[in-house]
Amino acid sequence: MRAISVSRDIVATPRELFDVLRDPARHAELDGSGMLRGRPQGPSPLGPGDRFSMGMAQARIAYRSVNVVVEYEKDRLIAWQTWGEFRGRRLVGGQRWRYELTPVNGTEGAEGTDGAGDGGGGVTRVTHTFDWSRARLPRLIVELPGYPRRMGPAMATTLERLASAVEG
Repeated sequence: MRAISVSRDIVATPRELFDVLRDPARHAELDGSGMLRGRPQGPSPLGPGDRFSMGMAQARIAYRSVNVVVEYEKDRLIAWQTWGEFRGRRLVGGQRWRYELTPVNGTEGAEGTDGAGDGGGGVTRVTHTFDWSRARLPRLIVELPGYPRRMGPAMATTLERLASAVEG
């Protein structure tokens, strides 16, 4: 399988977390890989099918990624697929970055809260997935450069930063 997932329980509601994740201006602040740079271009907050670009850097090479929101369920799930484009043509990419939010500790369905962040507090399990199963040239652009090995720790750092953003 060409996917890696990392989970963390965060003291916040799904709504609080979702609001941060769908704001592309916060992505560089959360990024545990150190690859995101600069300001995003595109809509904020993100919604289904939205397209945004992000400044990136790898091995001292700067570029912009183009991202499309491909999965979206309010306060539960957001995922975007990333591409390297040249003159509107997709050359490389196809990897997905996915965040799934699941209430834990009985917060879902508890009296006074639906677990969707109505201010009732709670704990949310955030599962962050890097999926390169749909990538164009996955062996060349993802596996040979060693991203599967490096992404797990980077994603754990991203979740740590997400927790700090909503808990602090």
